[in-house]
Amino acid sequence: MQPTFVLVHGAFANSFSFAPLQAELGLLGHRSVAVDLPGHGFQATFTHAYQAPQDPTGLASAPGSIKGVTLADNVAHLIGILERAKRNGPVILVGHSRGGITITAAANARPDLIDRIVYVSAWCPVRLDVGDYYAEPEMAGVDPAAFASALVGNPAELGLLRVNFRTANPESLAAFKEAFFADGTDEQFLTFLNTFQPDENLDVGGSADRAQAATWGRIPKTYIRLADDASLPLALQDRLIREGDELTPDNPYDVRTLAGSHLKWLVDPAPAARALGELVTLAAPSAQA
Repeated sequence: MQPTFVLVHGAFANSFSFAPLQAELGLLGHRSVAVDLPGHGFQATFTHAYQAPQDPTGLASAPGSIKGVTLADNVAHLIGILERAKRNGPVILVGHSRGGITITAAANARPDLIDRIVYVSAWCPVRLDVGDYYAEPEMAGVDPAAFASALVGNPAELGLLRVNFRTANPESLAAFKEAFFADGTDEQFLTFLNTFQPDENLDVGGSADRAQAATWGRIPKTYIRLADDASLPLALQDRLIREGDELTPDNPYDVRTLAGSHLKWLVDPAPAARALGELVTLAAPSAQA
């Protein structure tokens, strides 16, 4: 009854970013599956306009495969993977960053497929929709306009959000590094930035996709705080934990903390792999129930 860790990436990311973590998990004897949500990984669009030398006009208008992809599409895809994983034993579902929105919606729909749900500095909206949290005091230090110089095209016309992660604009690069990986070297930061894909879907869900006590609330849950995260600040992480505990006081979060930024745990994955490995024994009682 060895559990399977199912790993769900965040915005503009893909399964590739989990490779170092999966190596560490494997060396500790754990089984894992990294998910590519629809329009991600080898389904992503990398146009010739995105290559060097870049074609800004072409990049601003080129169609992207992720256009029209919805949160419901992400959830349906993830549920299919969870169904397959569940045939082999317990499932520990792990989401990072925006991936938390998808795993929360999947838990609302199919709690029977998940033996423990784990958020690593990830969104789990409870009282507000995700976009509304950005107006709250906990997000006051996060400046969405910091990335404006790297945005490409009109999202309404493209039907997607496009960011030029291959920009050479020093202001944009500095904003990215500060938000995601301030504690990494410049080389590590640029390496990780080049694993990002330029397009992301626009649908972050609504009130029906927030955590639901009757379904999501039945699943044992863990929140791994990232103490130095600048893009999803610790104060906001703690608020999401608090709101989740208030929603299901009889099933509070198991809370753990790792040092580091939003991406540090993926580049230096040994501490995270050990923390996740400790959850295997916690998943066992649910699997036997």
